[in-house]
Amino acid sequence: MGGKYRINKIKQEHTIIEDILPLLEDLATLKTIKSIIPGRINRRSGSGMEPYLQLKYNTPTGIKVLAKTSSSVQEVFVVTDHPDKTMHLMKEEKMVK
Repeated sequence: MGGKYRINKIKQEHTIIEDILPLLEDLATLKTIKSIIPGRINRRSGSGMEPYLQLKYNTPTGIKVLAKTSSSVQEVFVVTDHPDKTMHLMKEEKMVK
């Protein structure tokens, strides 16, 4: 299996920032989203901010999102056939900044 598995629509191949998982689980409830693939994690400086998701841009397979906490930032790729509609829903439901 190579350590890859899915919980709901979230691919669990790499580490996911602990505080971000509930936000990704909320995203997974959107019907337009096929899959959520967490990527690279980088350190950042900050202090005591609540975790949040930030929209970045469309990709060939969907949308790139950054998941941010006070100490880390993680790339997240959202796979969808309808990126514009999905971005609108994410904003409307206040799932992203």
